[in-house]
Amino acid sequence: MRLTVLGGCGAWPTAEQACSGYLVEYEGFRLLIDPGYATLPRLLRHIRVDAVDAVLVSHGHPDHCADLNPLLRARGLSDVPPPALPVYAPHGALDAVLALDRPGMLATAYDLHEFRPGDPLTIGPFTADTWLLPHFVPNAGIRLATPHAVLAYTGDTGPSPDIPRLAAGADLFLSEATYVDKVPDADAPYLLTARLAGEYARQAGAGRLLLTHLWPGTDAEAALQTAAGAFSGPIDIAAPGLTQEAGHRP
Repeated sequence: MRLTVLGGCGAWPTAEQACSGYLVEYEGFRLLIDPGYATLPRLLRHIRVDAVDAVLVSHGHPDHCADLNPLLRARGLSDVPPPALPVYAPHGALDAVLALDRPGMLATAYDLHEFRPGDPLTIGPFTADTWLLPHFVPNAGIRLATPHAVLAYTGDTGPSPDIPRLAAGADLFLSEATYVDKVPDADAPYLLTARLAGEYARQAGAGRLLLTHLWPGTDAEAALQTAAGAFSGPIDIAAPGLTQEAGHRP
């Protein structure tokens, strides 16, 4: 399983960083997870829009799904449209982004599969277990597995005892880390720190930790060092173009 980061910036994109977006490939199948703001141009550096086989969205905030609209436009309005794109998302999460165009304009461009966080999914060669994790809106933590690898992804979440279960033994743990070591009190139930991400990775016995959803302007080195205080395995920041191979560890 190969993960390519399209973006990992929280809230809004910057000149250097798109928001959350990840291309996961296995046996020729290409799954796009969380097409947030400014991720489509980054995606196009790697594959054509008609090469995406499915989309999986963790929750309905636009920094995780806004670029689904231009992706569907590029497919649905092309001279020879590809087949409808399977799109998986929690119930109602995509209502706003799918309503950006006039009714019916992109209806043949996608095939929407809504689920409740907690439901299991099968998407191409992947099996996905999902967890309802605490956020401002319903958010699905995702444990994506093949016979050879496990990728765990929190989406956006606050502290939860389910996170180490989500990431248990994962080859790659992609964790929200909006703040370095302290979340403002009002948001503390709904977001994580790099410190907590490191602690959860250690508790889960994850092979590698990838910090994502950093608040714009966050000192990436400070986030890395803080997470390393809790987790002794390899740690990276989700930056555009970064690729990670996930497979069974010896």
